[in-house]
Amino acid sequence: MLRRWQFLLWLALVWPGYTQTYTRQNIATILGFENNSRAGVFPAGWGGNTAVGIVTDDQFVHSGKYTARIDRTASSTPSFSTILQPIPIDFAGTTIQWRGWIKMQNVGDYVALWAREDDASATSVQFATMQGQGVRGTADWQQYSITMPWNSQAKTLYLGFFLSGAGTAWVDDLEILVDGVPVAQAPNRLLTVLDTDHQFDNGSGVALTTLSNTQIANLATLAKVWGFLKYHHPAVTSGQRHWDYDLFRVMPQVLSASDQSGALAAIFAWIANLGPVSPCTSCTTLVTSDLAMNTNLGWLADTSLLGANLSQTLQNIYVNRSPGSSKFFVSLVGGAANPSFEHELAYSTLKIPDAGYQLLALFRFWNMVQYFYPNREIMSDNPSDTNYWSEVLLDSIPRIGQARDPFTYQQELIAFIARINDTHANLWTTLAARPPYGTCYLPVDLRFVEGRAFVLRNTDLSGGPPSGLLPGDLITQVDGAGVNDLVIQWAPLYADSNQAARLRDMAEYLTRGTCGQSTVVVDRSGQTFTLNPNRLPPASIDFSQTYSHDLPGPAFQMVARDVAYVKISTLKQADCANDILAAAGTRGLIIDLRDYPSDFPIYVLGGMLVTQPTPFAWLTHGDVANPGAFHWWQVVQLTPAAPPYNGKVVILVDETTQSSAEFHTMAFRAVPGAVVIGSTTAGADGDVSTVPIPGGMSSYISGLGVFYPDKRPTQRVGIIPDIWLTPTIAGLRAGRDELIKAAIRYIHATTPRRKPVR
Repeated sequence: MLRRWQFLLWLALVWPGYTQTYTRQNIATILGFENNSRAGVFPAGWGGNTAVGIVTDDQFVHSGKYTARIDRTASSTPSFSTILQPIPIDFAGTTIQWRGWIKMQNVGDYVALWAREDDASATSVQFATMQGQGVRGTADWQQYSITMPWNSQAKTLYLGFFLSGAGTAWVDDLEILVDGVPVAQAPNRLLTVLDTDHQFDNGSGVALTTLSNTQIANLATLAKVWGFLKYHHPAVTSGQRHWDYDLFRVMPQVLSASDQSGALAAIFAWIANLGPVSPCTSCTTLVTSDLAMNTNLGWLADTSLLGANLSQTLQNIYVNRSPGSSKFFVSLVGGAANPSFEHELAYSTLKIPDAGYQLLALFRFWNMVQYFYPNREIMSDNPSDTNYWSEVLLDSIPRIGQARDPFTYQQELIAFIARINDTHANLWTTLAARPPYGTCYLPVDLRFVEGRAFVLRNTDLSGGPPSGLLPGDLITQVDGAGVNDLVIQWAPLYADSNQAARLRDMAEYLTRGTCGQSTVVVDRSGQTFTLNPNRLPPASIDFSQTYSHDLPGPAFQMVARDVAYVKISTLKQADCANDILAAAGTRGLIIDLRDYPSDFPIYVLGGMLVTQPTPFAWLTHGDVANPGAFHWWQVVQLTPAAPPYNGKVVILVDETTQSSAEFHTMAFRAVPGAVVIGSTTAGADGDVSTVPIPGGMSSYISGLGVFYPDKRPTQRVGIIPDIWLTPTIAGLRAGRDELIKAAIRYIHATTPRRKPVR
């Protein structure tokens, strides 16, 4: 999952070559490259990820005088070159088609048109590409196209063309069609209140210097009431109010209140301005027969918190809430059923400090977790701490609200997000605010082994002087700070479900810092050395094997005469049948999940390992009509498929096994007699939901509850192995994969499964 999102994000972080904003009315003027074009220079009006090798051409054209040409060699960097063009999605429709004419010469990898729709938080909500078509080689002009759904949440459409690998490619006469007609002729999209209410576009008007305990308590009450109304009051759930701006309308009164009663009076009057809530004619009811987690609204009756009038008002709103699985600010994604937080603006031009918007970020995220996080009850390390999330709110209000600069704001957000204890959650767009600080890295992959920072491999692509660090070294100090001390110091800023994932992430970033020389103390087989390796920019480092502990080589291998091996990191669904046929007759099959899947072979491969329908997971989903409640949704199972495999099945896992990899592990573990060998996994499963954050940032949360068939949780716990085994320093230094060795020994020591009867 993350790798794909990182790729999509990379396409947005490009060299800005455009000189004006293009709209759907004038975009056609540049799609044929006739817009103020000049041969030999970068195409006018376009952007790209590099200015090298991308030019306007007047020698080979499809029509008119000019076309765009991309030239690359085997040594070109980055790995692909692209041109792109963004336009606002101010049109409506069902499908968007992006098409154009392409000519190729000696293209070794592929060429592709690509298109992406971003929401207000600059997060991709639709993506399409020709990449999988494998268009390569040498060919004259031919028209290609891609199509994707028009997404109601999208705000910006990115359109592009790229060449991967070496070769030359031309593109010309590009077109955007919406439901088959040119985009300029597409109907306008309907405006919402978010498009028409501009009162606080230039700032919330809320400034803070200090906060008293009374103000913090009143703001916490406001946060809870604001979030409750967002997901329950009909004037808000129907999209009649710019709810972010309504927060700014009441917040000054709450802050100026001298006591609790004054703040409650201001909140009560504010709610009255929303209009009366009529008695419902078809009231929503909470079905409890399949309830996995109940609503958490006991506080509505707490008159010591809300006062009698406000308490009664909120309870009346709750009783008369409207039914339906989609509201203005939230719905459930079709198919996956994780929450989609719609119409949430990211305010990318926000200027910090702005206490109102900073508190909005906290209130928004806190309430999304409060009502639509399937793992809400296990966030705390203490299961009996029912006030954990409310305490996090109280603690975070002064820290986030009083942040005086962008860096502090970002860091306080990171600290808040870390308290969700979800490896999927982080301030992914702004990890620079998480320690250590800097833009360069030592050219090595690290892993914590036996609690120590172990150098796994060199990753230097620069061709410069060697760093002096060797595989097998144990890093004990970085720039004068002990590694053990850094682990303790950084822990509150690393958002992970468990310590295994936290140490994994710290290992990735431990060597980050300022570019140039560093000082590192290492233990090399018992001897201590002080080295001064240079930190290098990311472009000079190979990150491809970071978070990967599986075997090098092809997806399918024979690791012993009678033991087959597949690794999920490169296994494709289309290859599963051939791999199982190749494994026929072996005593056992090792399935390596110590990396992230590149495909989704779970049902194809899993079906070949079972003889009858085999459940492996229970899923839960949220309830938009009853926010805070989660229901048992469906049991996921493997269905028998050919060709069958009847050998033993052993699954390998460790801290790199996350999300989809954990889901795959659950499936393969359900195979009769299957055994899991390894250590605790990352503890973050289920489809992710994007959380836009004011300041142009975003995060994720695990949006779907994933449990074993007996309803035991997987979140935070991770996959608990049947045979606990972690690599040793001695084993890694000797080049042994101790988990592979253990799997082979286990297969040889046990009786094979009986031949399946179909």
